[in-house]
Amino acid sequence: MISAEVICDSISDHGKRLTTFKLRYPKFIHGEFMTHRVISRNASSSRAVPTAKLLEEVRSDALRAGPVFWGANQKGMQAAQELDAPFKGVAQRLWSDAAYEVAKHAEKMLDLGVHKQIVNRLLEPFSHINVIASATEWDNFFGLRLDKAAQPEMRALAIAMWEVQKASTPRLLKPYEWHLPFYNDEGDGTAIALHLDYRLSDALHLDAAIKVSVARCARVSYESFETGKRSIVEEDLKLYDRLLGSQPLHASPAEHQATPDIWVNPDKDYPCNNEGWQRQNEHGNFSGWRQYRKMLQNEAVAPLPAEFTEA
Repeated sequence: MISAEVICDSISDHGKRLTTFKLRYPKFIHGEFMTHRVISRNASSSRAVPTAKLLEEVRSDALRAGPVFWGANQKGMQAAQELDAPFKGVAQRLWSDAAYEVAKHAEKMLDLGVHKQIVNRLLEPFSHINVIASATEWDNFFGLRLDKAAQPEMRALAIAMWEVQKASTPRLLKPYEWHLPFYNDEGDGTAIALHLDYRLSDALHLDAAIKVSVARCARVSYESFETGKRSIVEEDLKLYDRLLGSQPLHASPAEHQATPDIWVNPDKDYPCNNEGWQRQNEHGNFSGWRQYRKMLQNEAVAPLPAEFTEA
């Protein structure tokens, strides 16, 4: 149940490539994925997914998360050899038994009235996570995670990502043209709906399109992409307002949208004192791209709740 899909792939005229993936992998390797700080990501939340849905996954031999390589115990972090067939079969049954046992306790807690933000934590080792991930710098990730010393599940994810990125052709974007995951102006009807429903000018249409993309990246936290269900524009704009229309901002879904920056040359461009990117301060964790989050006021300063402020 490890999968990777390129959902938006763009390249600037300076050769800076920005790729956004839709990923699914076992929750137990998410901590390793989170160590790569150049990657912007939004992920499905254990606090948001209905417990009944996770129970169905955990109890299913076809859907349950588990090891892809059943390594034999030895010194060090890495297992070089896999268990012999009889022992591997026993280990797999023990993993399944543990999942069923945990599911039984989780269901009892749910019947007791315990909230899913607690109950679902029991099920995490046997469940998957959906992730939206964007970055311009993937070399270090692939260098580390394609290596044979990487945890097998992490390496399987990296291989899946490597293959789909190699098969993808990035779209050339100029400055002020936008990389917008989940917003497609060539077939899903979103652009038409924006024009007809809102009768917007080009500038306002772009603003709405960015907001639609932000909202749809945020929806990974509670909406299953397996259903194929797409939100409508009105729902997306309302969600954007809830996330970014008031304090504190929930700004991480605004990290996936970006436009190429302009390279300025003191010999050709005026006014200009130094060679470099025109809006370096808006790159965030990207290189050569202006990240939408960095264009938002107070994007990195959440005000303290009232009970923690001094009188």
